[in-house]
Amino acid sequence: MLKNYLKIAWRNLMKDRQFTLLNLVGLSTGLTCAILIYLWINDEVHVDRFHEKDGQLYQVMTNVENSEGVQTMTATPGILARTLKADLPEVEYAAAVIYPYWSGETTLSVKEENLNAVGYYAEKDYFNIFSYPLLQGNKDQVLADKNNIVISKQLALKLFHTTENVVGRTIEWQHEKQYQVSGVFDDIPDNSSVKHDYVLPFDIYLEQYSFLNSWGNIDPATYLVLKKGTHIDRFNKKIADFTRTKDKQAGYKLFARRYSSGYLYNRYVNGMLAGGRIEYVRMFSIIALFILIIASINFMNLSTAKASKRLKEVGIRKVVGADRKLLIFQYLGESILITFLALVVTLILLPFLLPAFNHITGKQISLHADPVLWLSVLGITLFTGILAGFYPAFYLSGFNPIAILKGKLRASLGEIWVRKGLVMFQFIISAVFIIAVLVVYKQIRYIQTKDPGYNVDNIISFQLGSEVVTKTPVFVNAIKNLPGVVAASSIDHTSIVADYGSTSDIHWEGKQPDNKTSFANIGVYYGAIETLGMTMKEGRSFNSNVSADSTEIIFNEAAIKSMGLSNPVGKTVKMWGVNRKIAGVVKDFNFESVHEQVKPFAMRLEPAATYRILVRIKAGKNRETIDQLRNAYEKFDPGFPFVYKFVDSEYQSQYTAENRLGALSAYAAGLAIVISCLGLFGLAAFTAQRRNKEIGIRKVLGASERSVVVMLSADFLKLVLVAVFIAFPLAWWLMDQWLAGFAYRTAIGADVFLVAGIATVFITLMIVSYQGIRASLTNPVRSLRAE
Repeated sequence: MLKNYLKIAWRNLMKDRQFTLLNLVGLSTGLTCAILIYLWINDEVHVDRFHEKDGQLYQVMTNVENSEGVQTMTATPGILARTLKADLPEVEYAAAVIYPYWSGETTLSVKEENLNAVGYYAEKDYFNIFSYPLLQGNKDQVLADKNNIVISKQLALKLFHTTENVVGRTIEWQHEKQYQVSGVFDDIPDNSSVKHDYVLPFDIYLEQYSFLNSWGNIDPATYLVLKKGTHIDRFNKKIADFTRTKDKQAGYKLFARRYSSGYLYNRYVNGMLAGGRIEYVRMFSIIALFILIIASINFMNLSTAKASKRLKEVGIRKVVGADRKLLIFQYLGESILITFLALVVTLILLPFLLPAFNHITGKQISLHADPVLWLSVLGITLFTGILAGFYPAFYLSGFNPIAILKGKLRASLGEIWVRKGLVMFQFIISAVFIIAVLVVYKQIRYIQTKDPGYNVDNIISFQLGSEVVTKTPVFVNAIKNLPGVVAASSIDHTSIVADYGSTSDIHWEGKQPDNKTSFANIGVYYGAIETLGMTMKEGRSFNSNVSADSTEIIFNEAAIKSMGLSNPVGKTVKMWGVNRKIAGVVKDFNFESVHEQVKPFAMRLEPAATYRILVRIKAGKNRETIDQLRNAYEKFDPGFPFVYKFVDSEYQSQYTAENRLGALSAYAAGLAIVISCLGLFGLAAFTAQRRNKEIGIRKVLGASERSVVVMLSADFLKLVLVAVFIAFPLAWWLMDQWLAGFAYRTAIGADVFLVAGIATVFITLMIVSYQGIRASLTNPVRSLRAE
């Protein structure tokens, strides 16, 4: 019986090859898109979940109250980890970890080999908390000594050209300190949100920044492994006011979140979790589902439209004893068969599409022998087959055999409206996709063109080595005189667009006890404000001709507002125990992405601590000027590689997720439109075929080709117009929700809907008119003679 069903299904597919091809292309396109999105989603939800203690691994977060509400940060006091472990029995392991983002890559040397690498500082429990397997070394001891360094397998290969017998060998850090290799950890998996080349003991960092031993300054991250059975809600209540029990002035409230959830759930509004990357995961899950539905609708519509050709088959089967269940099984089998044929096409296409898909998404996804992956792919295919064949199976199996054989069966009004409703649904989704793509594009353009409060054009940045840091003024003044250099200065971070950490240890006259304002802050050299093209609202920038500058400070507008100061220039504040006079107020600038409102910010003059050079280059002189800068750098610091970045590319890198969303949305919209058009093409062809004799009679009676085209196009055009008007309010609501995640956003605008409406109608007219023109050009004698 099964063999017969398969044989009949295959014959039916081969009998009408045009419709089979349309169904096969539509279903394979939908499956390909859905499987690619599934692979992306599967990769996203597994980021950071490879750690052995994933269920017990938590990150401590801080909530800081200020005049704008509650700000949630990953920064914590430097002594928090060890104190929690000592005081709370629930904590099995704890470690403070910091990536010195202001220094960026550092130079590691072995003999004549000089390499730039990314390093973290971490306390000794680090390798007990995170599952970065040690190929050499004891995880309890590798960070116990301040002279130790733990390096990655890749770094070991680059420096020593082997991973064997590396422990005990010496590496020079920044040409000023030497460390002994105490361990080698395996390559970090691609699905890790953290990537680093080496780890140094946290105590080294504390020696340089001893103020982090206080409860009033926050910067490092704190990670915990809680003992099994710990109830996280009760633990969070226990640590909420932990810092205040140590220092009444510490205005932080603490809570722990599961570490692996931080990748997807990382956006907080006023202290409450408000989403994050999970929103994109949900969005693309819905997109994949809708694309499968659109592909399935094609099959439904074409199958039910062609039902008239299979009426006698259904009638005879029922007369000879076939019950409805067997017919449903047969017709579902046909849809599942063509869906699995579409899967074969998809599997042929995927290896060719994955490299381009990985380029768009920035991932390293591959098809591999994972039972869960392949079961999921088969599940998606089976679901699509059942979804596509469900309605046609019930529709075809429900015909009355007597009415069929007497030729009295006619399509009901309900059946016609179901078909029309499915076409409308397809084009509602397609129109929503078009509008979504246009809005995402507008927002990305808005981000790219919005004035951030500084000018990122033609600025490069590069890091000084330790030999040059002590001579920053000499070096900066030397490069200022180079041809092609417009301005130069230096800062103590890798970029002006950075995570600056924060401090609440700033006090001013009239500060209220409940004012917990947290200030991002940066050390700068003379000319930084001018080099970056920032604008002073009042006062002045740092001036090398004024001797008091070394104890002066500049705030942004948001900081002055949070402090509640009027006429702030000349007033004194105390920062980290040092009195500083306010020299000026700089206009607000976006040192974070436009998802966030501008936060309070402070600039300190710190010539001796700045080592990231900023150089504004004359437009059109990039290559020559960079070559001169390289030569100057190598003369000052021959042991360090000259590696530079353009600040505008760093600024744009904040919006990688949005750019990828835009690209993926555009491809998804394109596929949805293509699949919808395939279905419309098939229906229009079938309609023209079914009305072939009517068209012949009309032409014999004098109807023009134009009137025939209009007649065939009118019904479809009405459906698409209704779909467009339904799609407009739905798309507006969806995109308004998405834009709500940006503190600075574009207006959706009527132009978006106008373009989407015109595009949808134009596509419909092109497809339907093509079939209409073909039908109208057919010789009426031929169509009438067929009778």
